[in-house]
Amino acid sequence: MAIKLNAEIRNAAGKGAARSIRKNKNVPAVIYGEKKAPVSIELNGRDFDALLQTPSLRTKLIEIETSAGHEDAMLMDIQYHPVTDKVIHADFKRIDVKKPVNVSVPVEVINVDTSKGIKLGGVLNFAVRKVALRGLVHDIPEKIVIDLANLSIGDSVHGTDLVLPNGVELGLHQAELAFATIGGKMPDEDSTKPAAAAAAAAAAPAADAKK
Repeated sequence: MAIKLNAEIRNAAGKGAARSIRKNKNVPAVIYGEKKAPVSIELNGRDFDALLQTPSLRTKLIEIETSAGHEDAMLMDIQYHPVTDKVIHADFKRIDVKKPVNVSVPVEVINVDTSKGIKLGGVLNFAVRKVALRGLVHDIPEKIVIDLANLSIGDSVHGTDLVLPNGVELGLHQAELAFATIGGKMPDEDSTKPAAAAAAAAAAPAADAKK
């Protein structure tokens, strides 16, 4: 679902104008892209703080309304003050909702405690926590979920194993990435060798006694 955001057009540019906006507890920002001229805007500080609480915000379509019209965009960058950590600027990129976009979304693992491999003593290596995807903005999921329930020791989940929504595909170089692996040795491998060694040690005295 798209997020609606109201903004004011900024007629004055430069550092002085930006400082004035921040002094009023608002956020200077810019909308660019799609071969159109950039538009400088001013966002209500409270509205923008609320926007930042949205899960997976950078995968969302943001419909920005200004006195100059409507803009479909995605949040691309946020600049923070190095000392106060307050937002000092934001960048939005225009998009065509009928064309695919490239985004990165988080990867989440579930059923870790009930995983076959973990129960057998395996160790989870959750190596890649974001995946690059390509698709229409309305089809991009907030996250990709990996279910570990049926994974055993030695099993891995690669990019090609991820479950993607219809119309969404992996970005470049994602197919062969190992996103999650359950490492370790199967219990029978660990127990067989000590048991065999113990049996051999027990048989040795008996063999010597027969001699």
